[in-house]
Amino acid sequence: MKHGLVPPARRRLDAALAVRRAVRVFLSEPEPAAHLCSGELFVAVSGGADSLALAEAAAHVGERRGLRVCALVVDHRLQPGSSRVAERAAEEALRLGVHTAKVLPVTVDGPGGPEAAARRARYATLREHAGDEALVLLGHTLDDQAETVLLGLGRGSGARSLAGMRPLEVPWARPLLSTPRAVTRAACEELGVRPWDDPHNADPRFRRVRVRREVLPLLEDVLAGGVADALARTARQLREDCDALDSIASDVYGRACDGEALRVDVLGQAPPPVRRRALRRWLLRGGVRELTDAHLRSVDDLVGRWRGQGGVFLPGGVEARRTHEKLVLNSCQSTTRGS
Repeated sequence: MKHGLVPPARRRLDAALAVRRAVRVFLSEPEPAAHLCSGELFVAVSGGADSLALAEAAAHVGERRGLRVCALVVDHRLQPGSSRVAERAAEEALRLGVHTAKVLPVTVDGPGGPEAAARRARYATLREHAGDEALVLLGHTLDDQAETVLLGLGRGSGARSLAGMRPLEVPWARPLLSTPRAVTRAACEELGVRPWDDPHNADPRFRRVRVRREVLPLLEDVLAGGVADALARTARQLREDCDALDSIASDVYGRACDGEALRVDVLGQAPPPVRRRALRRWLLRGGVRELTDAHLRSVDDLVGRWRGQGGVFLPGGVEARRTHEKLVLNSCQSTTRGS
């Protein structure tokens, strides 16, 4: 068998073939395929079952498509012996058939707790090494998608969050969002691979761990199974709805734009969900950081519930104000709010 993997006699590779099929089908779709022109394909590898099964599938499919597959292993340096874990993951990826494997040490710091800081550091270094055009395959599975939807539901984050992770957000590509975690684990077993189990994935201090170990199993029991698949299916349906609304909002935004301002008469004709999407795009482009639903609705009130009120002060030292039948953004000091 290729890649130096020789499973025991009579052992079938049903799970490994399922992972390969998911990768092959994903990379054959027009949009992902358009980003393979460079001949390079990157895979983020942690050493866990999901990423190792994905690395083997990418190597298998990539060989047949003439792609050079590189594994990128991020060492967050948050645990003793992390460098050895990273080196072992790189060695395993090479054994599974990737052409090259790089270990990328990062420094994890900044706001938002260790999970958020580690995610920022990881994505930043992956993007730096892969660039913005080549694809980086991520091993997120159907179970990860279900957990993301439940976490978004608990935060009350709205349809955009409940829509979950997108299969493709260049450079990020997630070909396994319809593949259960049990399949990637079975694939590793079939291939004779011993994945690394991150201790953080069993630490109940992390909310996602408790959702994975407590909430989802309870829901599966109470609702008689199929919950993870149903949540992932719901996310897919919401993504389609969000894409349609975003497309309509993009048209509204284009018609409402008047230089850096927005025309109130155009915005006022749009339904509130569409209008808020147009406003969100405008505010993000205007430098508003950490935009919340409450911020967005307050700005929307300048159109939908206009009673001559003053401006709305927003994160990033920005004020949204209605003047001369237009919405404008002004720079201001954070202390202005209290004056």
